[in-house]
Amino acid sequence: MGSKRTTRRDLLKSGGALAGGLAVLGQTQASGQTPTVAPTVAPEHDHGSGASPMVKGTKELVEYGQRSHFVTSVRIAHPVGGRHSPDAFGKTFHIATPLQDSVGVITPSSLHYVATTRGAFVPDIDPKQHRLMIHGVVDRPLTFSMEDLKRLPSVTRTHFIECAGNRHNGRQKTVQETHGMVSCAEWTGVLLSTLLKECGLKTSAKWFVAEGAEEVKGASSMPIAKAMDDCIIAYGMNGEAVRPQNGYPLRLMVPGFEGIFHTKWLRRIKVVDRYYMNYNDYGHLEKSEKEAALAFQIGPKSVITKPSGAQQLSGPGFYEITGLAWSGGGAIRSVEVSTDGGKKWNRAEIKAAPQRMSHTRFGYPWVWDGKETEILSRCTDEIGQQQPTREQVAKYWNVPFERSYRVPGLDNSVMPWKINKDGSVTNGLA
Repeated sequence: MGSKRTTRRDLLKSGGALAGGLAVLGQTQASGQTPTVAPTVAPEHDHGSGASPMVKGTKELVEYGQRSHFVTSVRIAHPVGGRHSPDAFGKTFHIATPLQDSVGVITPSSLHYVATTRGAFVPDIDPKQHRLMIHGVVDRPLTFSMEDLKRLPSVTRTHFIECAGNRHNGRQKTVQETHGMVSCAEWTGVLLSTLLKECGLKTSAKWFVAEGAEEVKGASSMPIAKAMDDCIIAYGMNGEAVRPQNGYPLRLMVPGFEGIFHTKWLRRIKVVDRYYMNYNDYGHLEKSEKEAALAFQIGPKSVITKPSGAQQLSGPGFYEITGLAWSGGGAIRSVEVSTDGGKKWNRAEIKAAPQRMSHTRFGYPWVWDGKETEILSRCTDEIGQQQPTREQVAKYWNVPFERSYRVPGLDNSVMPWKINKDGSVTNGLA
């Protein structure tokens, strides 16, 4: 289970380990293995220079850019949802983002995960006709058009959204299947607190209920303190309008809370003096009023995306272990990686300044010795919460420990990936 550890300082100090690792890669390709991407040559454009074929401009390419046809990352129906998407009627349920292909921290809008508890057609909303009404225990009930909202002071912040069903077990093969119900995007809009100040909150205002325009009217109850803190009425996503599957033309962002609170196709907010039991709140029945919302803050969580399940190491040598970390408790403070099944933990490099309730990219330099081992990651957030192992979760809930058992509550346990002797990577919970 052991594997040689090489620190970033060692690599920078000598340069030898990195050069040696790259030399191994070069020798592997020279020995007869085909490189991952082979050069493409079009004879009609060659002229003896080895040039690749050119992509001709088209009307579609000019009006809205397209990715290279060599890039094939796609979303898939998530196994936890248990439903094919779209189904025979055209409804979508749970669609997972391809985390294994992610770079940086931003999820492309077209690859952002989609979830619904009931299956849904996407509302086709004319933004010129759309309205957001705020009423209840306020001094001045108000209705805002999209034009009204875009005239107000805006904010742009990076936040993740994660479905409560984003849980892993021993049957899943890839990180898209184990963790694909989470995404991170840059959101632009108006702070909900700005709108509530315009309406004027009465002293009895303690909770608010958000409702969307979907067929079955989902609604969620949240504390008014959260509304006045950091909730965003978002109309922008990654520099353009929010995508229809993600709530066009308007959605509620509730940073750090589970995905069901982030109401899509937002049309109404009611300020109330008590906790309301709504359609979306059925899963929180076992909690008290305070716990029903506050206990569903996403805990600290991380996962290695490369190397991860169904990927292949080409042979012993240098690799950067990389992945994502996030927490509803704020910014990620640190990430640790183990390359020996959790016996020893080593501090990973944070790739950019961590943002609150946002994905954080981490990396760890590693020289694989060709022996079987397990790699894992764990993170700690700014309020001191550390991501637990499955053993720790079992102890907390006072249940018998089984490595592949269903974790009670929201699953933020450590995910192990097994590195086999042949370089294949498989689910460590299997």
